[in-house]
Amino acid sequence: MAGIYVHIPFCKSKCSYCDFTSYPDKLCYAEGYMACVYREMAKRSKELKSYKFDTLYIGGGTPSVIDEKYIAMLIASAKKNFNLAPDAEITIEMNPGTVSESKIRAYKKCGINRFSVGLQTAVDSQLSDLGRVHDLKDFIGCAKLLKGENFSADVMIGLKNQTVGDIEKTIQTASDNGALHISMYALTPEDGTPVYTDYLNGELPDGDEVAQMYGAGVEKLASLGFERYEVSNFCKDGKKSRHNLNYWRRGEYIGFGVSASSCINNVRFTNTFDLDEYFKCILSDCFAVIDSEEIDREGQEEEYIMLRLRTSDGIDLNEFKKLFGCEFTEKYSVQINKLKDSLDRGSDSIKIKDEFLFVQNSIIVEFFN
Repeated sequence: MAGIYVHIPFCKSKCSYCDFTSYPDKLCYAEGYMACVYREMAKRSKELKSYKFDTLYIGGGTPSVIDEKYIAMLIASAKKNFNLAPDAEITIEMNPGTVSESKIRAYKKCGINRFSVGLQTAVDSQLSDLGRVHDLKDFIGCAKLLKGENFSADVMIGLKNQTVGDIEKTIQTASDNGALHISMYALTPEDGTPVYTDYLNGELPDGDEVAQMYGAGVEKLASLGFERYEVSNFCKDGKKSRHNLNYWRRGEYIGFGVSASSCINNVRFTNTFDLDEYFKCILSDCFAVIDSEEIDREGQEEEYIMLRLRTSDGIDLNEFKKLFGCEFTEKYSVQINKLKDSLDRGSDSIKIKDEFLFVQNSIIVEFFN
C-alpha cells in the first residue's frame, strides 16, 4: 500500500516560525490551483495504475481556508484516477477559526475521516507571538464541531516564555476536548523566519530546557493514555496515523501540488516551490518536478535505519535481513556495542530506549560513521 499527499499552499497569514511553501496573499488563485492539481493527478494516473493507496493526506498551508467544494472535487479526483482503498484514511489539516459546522459536514460527506488541528499552545499570548490567527477559544469551538471524530492536535514546545506548566495545560486541553492523537514537536527556528530573530537574541529555551519540556510532555501524555509510537507522535489505542507510519516504514508515496515530494520505486522527486512555475508546467502539460534522485541500495539502507529508529518499534531484524541481505547485528556490531546503554535489544528488534528518543539524532548518526 502507498500514500497520496496533496499540498494546498494557501493560508490566512504566515506564522512567525513557518518555513513551508505557503501564500497568505494568494487565496484568489485557489480555483486555478486546484484545477492544476486535478490535472496533475490525471497525468500521473497511468504510471501508477498498478499501485494501491490506503491514505490520502491534504496538507499545507491551511487547506481549510479554501472552499470546501474544491476539497470534495480533490477527493473525487483521487478516487477517479487512483486505486484508493474503500477504507482509506483521508486526513485534512485545519486551523481553528477557518472551519464551520457546514464545512465539517461537507468534509465528512466527501469521505474525510481524520482531522489534524493546529493548536500549538493553549496560551493566547504565545499564539499571538507565533502569529497564529486563532486563540484558545477558537480551538475549543473547532473541537466541539469535531466531537466524536478522529482528530489530532499539534502541540509545539520550545516557545518564547513557555513553561512546563504551559505544555501540560496544552496537552490537557487537547485531551479534554477530544483529541485522540497528539503530535508534539519542538520549535525549529529556521533562518529567514521572524522567530529566528528570537533565537539569535537568546529568547528561546535552550536545548536542555526543551529536553525537559519534552520529558514532561511525554509523562503528561502517558498519564492521559496516549501511547508514543514515534518520537513526536502519541495516540490513543488504534489511532496511529497510517499516512505518517507509511513514511517511517519507508513506504512509497506520491505528492501533488507545489513543493510536494514523492518516493516511487526508489526514486525521490520534488515539485517546484514556485507557484507561477507550477502553473506554467501543469498548463503546458508537463510535470513540475525540479529535483529527482534514484536512491541506491546504500541510501535505502540508511533511510531505513534513520526512519525506523525514530519509532517505538525500532529496527525489525528479520525485515532488515530480507530487505538488505545481511544481519543488522553483525554489520553494525561496533555501533551497537558503543550505543548499548541507549538501545533496547530484543530477539527480533533493536530500538532506542524511551529516555533517549528525544536525542535520537545523535544516536542514529553513529550508524553512518
